[in-house]
Amino acid sequence: MSTAKKDYKRITTKSLFDMKANGEKISMLTAYDYTMAKIVDSAGVDVILVGDSASNVMAGHETTLPITLDQMIYHASSVVRGIDRSLVVVDLPFGSYQSDPKEALRSAIRIMKESGGHAVKLEGGSEIKESIKRILNAGIPVMGHLGLTPQSIYKFGTYTVRAKEEAEAEKLIEDAKLLERIGCFALVLEKIPAALAEKVAKSISIPVIGIGAGGGVDGQVLVLHDMIGMTHEFSPRFLRRYMNLYEDMTQAIGQYVDDVKSQDFPNANEQY
Repeated sequence: MSTAKKDYKRITTKSLFDMKANGEKISMLTAYDYTMAKIVDSAGVDVILVGDSASNVMAGHETTLPITLDQMIYHASSVVRGIDRSLVVVDLPFGSYQSDPKEALRSAIRIMKESGGHAVKLEGGSEIKESIKRILNAGIPVMGHLGLTPQSIYKFGTYTVRAKEEAEAEKLIEDAKLLERIGCFALVLEKIPAALAEKVAKSISIPVIGIGAGGGVDGQVLVLHDMIGMTHEFSPRFLRRYMNLYEDMTQAIGQYVDDVKSQDFPNANEQY
């Protein structure tokens, strides 16, 4: 299997399928606004997820549940304006697809038309298959999401690792194969045992992107604000911080405050 990295001028769902076939790992990060999306895109990230995690990192909510469809469209449209290369996938928020396939389709159409996003992501397997099929039948690409599904946090009661028991692991495998069969172009696996995630990735042809799911999958995703250290309260095992931006920003802002108070800023060269 080749591990040569191809130069993709624009990432599509087919690009991701080819990457898996060629053994090239897929990079994915979240973004929620124009400025960050522009930086992430220019750095070469393959997929930008406009995650419902915006509910946490942008709005300060405890869970992802409160964010609305209108708010997701706002964030997604901001991201789309900042990218040239990345594939933009947008989370369908809680309550916009679970109960009614027709509502799911309406929600997905609004995201595609009003934000310009390239695909949508839904959490769940067999229980939401009719919603996924309805969206796919309209020609809208769908990324699945299994394992820890944060929109179901009150059902689980905890953010602990999922599918450690055999019954849940078997259902996860069945759901992954179902999502492939009905037409999802990729799948996110969140916080499950690495061996199980690798087994899933090898058993289906669509790309499997992990978060807290080990290195045996086809790609990785992290929340941008966690990865660059803007958040500091959240430290799961799977998170690697590539910067400590919280500390750097706090220090820089504190220095600015000191300079203003001491009248060091602005100096003679910083005036007209």
